[in-house]
Amino acid sequence: MAIAKAERLMNLALCLLGTRRPLSKRELRESIEAYLEAGNDDSFNRMFERDKDDLRELGLVIETVENLDGEVGYLARRDSNRLPPITLDAEEAAALGLAAKVWQQARLAGAASGALQKLRAAGLPEDVDPYEAHGALEPRIPVHEAAFEPLMLACRDRRPVLFEYRKASAARPEPRHVEPWALECWRGHWYLAGFDRDRGAERVFRLSRITGKVRSRGTGFTAPVPDVVTVRETVASWAGEIADRSALIRLRSGAGYPLRAKATGVRELGDGWDELEIPYGHGLDAWLVEFGPDVVVLEPAELRADVVDRLRAVAKG
Repeated sequence: MAIAKAERLMNLALCLLGTRRPLSKRELRESIEAYLEAGNDDSFNRMFERDKDDLRELGLVIETVENLDGEVGYLARRDSNRLPPITLDAEEAAALGLAAKVWQQARLAGAASGALQKLRAAGLPEDVDPYEAHGALEPRIPVHEAAFEPLMLACRDRRPVLFEYRKASAARPEPRHVEPWALECWRGHWYLAGFDRDRGAERVFRLSRITGKVRSRGTGFTAPVPDVVTVRETVASWAGEIADRSALIRLRSGAGYPLRAKATGVRELGDGWDELEIPYGHGLDAWLVEFGPDVVVLEPAELRADVVDRLRAVAKG
């Protein structure tokens, strides 16, 4: 079965690379024996769409062209699928090996290894082992969320998605229709930036709060993708890293060391409590909730109310 599929993919790639004009599905079906053996049109269409996606996953640039009669055709231009000679010195190869090593504990391990093999085929010096260079370094990026891979592919293919998302202040998840732009890791957590269709604005989502499966919803974006997507800056501002005010809290002695590190002033109150003045920015309420009964917000009043609302939402389950 694997050999038959590989042969089918090779034949499709050769057809698309060998044509000077777009070939329709009908022409491709008549040119490839495996497609002729498909039982019906539905079977052929499913097989062709999977094969086309597999070739794109392998790096083949396939164009979809519509002629004057409205018929859709496909081709892979040779100039779009030809790489210039690749020359890498030892330091560049080491950097690529280090980047590939980052993903060895994630589901992208196979893709990273395959990319290095392609570089070897393209001229990476045989005496350079990118995996061994700087072997004392063991960089890792945690990717535990099931939503990571489908969202990464959706960002690449510019496909809108639908998923259930539970906000920190909500008791239950709710559906979100999103045009995904970029993924970024910040302080050990993955975040997605994109256009929220329901709210008509840019939003950032933490992947660990996505529940259930990520489902594709059609093709094409309705909002322009910005040239620069500032995921990290947006998350930092939401997490209170960008602050323009101060908050006053009570903190149990011996607890909340991250809060103590940010404090601009600390005063001992006695009875096992300290009073801290900390920077106050958007999202500080969500952070304070994580410390549970070890934190009591004194002021401002709106911050205290937000923390109470979040605690009540958590209590409701």
